[in-house]
Amino acid sequence: MKFKITFLFLLFSAIVLAQTETTGNFKTVVVTKYELGYVLHKPANTKDKKPLIVFISGDGEKGTDLEKVKINGPLKYLKSHALDAYVLAPQCKEDENWDIESIYQLILKVQKEHNIDPDRIYVTGLSSGGWATWNLALSHPDLFAAIVPISGFVDLIELESACKIANIPTRIYHGLLDDVVNVDYAVTIYKELKKCQAKDVQLTIFDDAGHDSWTRVYDNPEIYSWMFKQIKINTNK
Repeated sequence: MKFKITFLFLLFSAIVLAQTETTGNFKTVVVTKYELGYVLHKPANTKDKKPLIVFISGDGEKGTDLEKVKINGPLKYLKSHALDAYVLAPQCKEDENWDIESIYQLILKVQKEHNIDPDRIYVTGLSSGGWATWNLALSHPDLFAAIVPISGFVDLIELESACKIANIPTRIYHGLLDDVVNVDYAVTIYKELKKCQAKDVQLTIFDDAGHDSWTRVYDNPEIYSWMFKQIKINTNK
């Protein structure tokens, strides 16, 4: 009996010793296709360098009908006013969310193909477009001369990175009665930017506005006048 136990032990030991491990590295590239429709308004005079306003719409403007991105924002303003600037409005598909890198690549494409002043590129957006405005600025803080997020949600990760955009002139707008995106998001990131010693950041809360606090902002010529006065500080010059 003792012999059998010893034999089984040796056999088990041999099996354990026979097992091997291998390690290695595997590199792969995952490519995600993301398609953006867009509208690009061009100023009357394209010979001289002109500013570019990037307008990012909300969930209500998703789809493939590009007329939707003209319902609100700068393109709506252009129906009855003139702007001496390019205005770029991408459109998110119905079943997708904003892809920040795709918007960035679209801006680079438009910038390459048109006579745009690289020191006067501005980004603004409403609701989910406000969220995208924050993310785009935080991902590429060296690109923009000013940002105007309206009624936008703010991720915790964005809050932690707020100091990246402390040098970008910023105008934040929100409605006190907003029942879609709580006004606390605007207040919180404003406070974070002030902690970073942001020199030109302002928060405007409309006491009588709900989620739509953007109509009064985009319909007012003052926001465009303010944007056009902002010129990116180029530390490389």
